[in-house]
Amino acid sequence: MANLRQQAGLLVSRVRNAGSILWRLEARLRGIELGEGCVMAGRPILSVAPGSRFVLGEGVHLNSAPRTNPLGCFQPCVLRTLAPGAVLELGRGVGLSGTVLAAGLEIRVGEGTIFGSGAMVFDNDFHFQQGEWDWGYDSTRNARPVRIGRGCFIGARAILLKGVTLGDRAIVGAGAVVTRDVPAGHIAVGNPARILPPRA
Repeated sequence: MANLRQQAGLLVSRVRNAGSILWRLEARLRGIELGEGCVMAGRPILSVAPGSRFVLGEGVHLNSAPRTNPLGCFQPCVLRTLAPGAVLELGRGVGLSGTVLAAGLEIRVGEGTIFGSGAMVFDNDFHFQQGEWDWGYDSTRNARPVRIGRGCFIGARAILLKGVTLGDRAIVGAGAVVTRDVPAGHIAVGNPARILPPRA
């Protein structure tokens, strides 16, 4: 019986990997620079603005299917460049689970960094007040680059806002809202996030 369950698990894994081939092909057709060994478990939402640059480095792993993360993925990964000249770049071995990255200007993620389920990163405000009660949309207005170092961990449902830099091996706790830089090796927790020193 255990052998039958193991074989069924392997079959499901192969089916999931077959989907990954299709999603990688779709990414290439959209103009995304794709490194070797990228895995897309479930179909991510990917969009590339004309004249922008979108790079998924070697071994990037996008978990978009509900069962691909111990916490579950309540949505697929959503990765977008929003304007001409925008840059979204993920380094080697970056891992995302139901993560949202939206670059109006620039988001760069260093190698080996991983994102917990439902984490979000924005380099812009998306909307601005216009007239008495209306809202305008401009993903470049007041945008500021977000830079995430190597080997960082961003916890589930954490949010990183425009202009933030995380140093190498920084940790962002689950649910934190980060509005300022986190030095290398430091920990950001809470809303708004406070910065804690490295653990001894």
